[in-house]
Amino acid sequence: MKLVIKNENGTAVATLSGELDHHNAKELRAELDRFIVTAQPRELAIDFGSITFMDSSGIGLIMGRSKLMKECGGRLEVLNPQPYIRRVMKLAGIERIVKIR
Repeated sequence: MKLVIKNENGTAVATLSGELDHHNAKELRAELDRFIVTAQPRELAIDFGSITFMDSSGIGLIMGRSKLMKECGGRLEVLNPQPYIRRVMKLAGIERIVKIR
């Protein structure tokens, strides 16, 4: 799992690549949380375009970061999920919590 975060003028994009599963979700959550608390972006978009596999840990990652962003006065979006990942997100009700583009 690789994470690259670019932050410009209060808008950040976190690009993920590889497999998002329970083996790497904890470290990824910690990195994203550290960034959110430190940088305080108004908007954070997590780009799922290069995710090759995702289990339920990805749903938890989105839900937790959405909550933290709201607590910090910002909002979260999900970008470019693969079709099967988007279906998993839809089934989990993520569309009601964050915008998926």
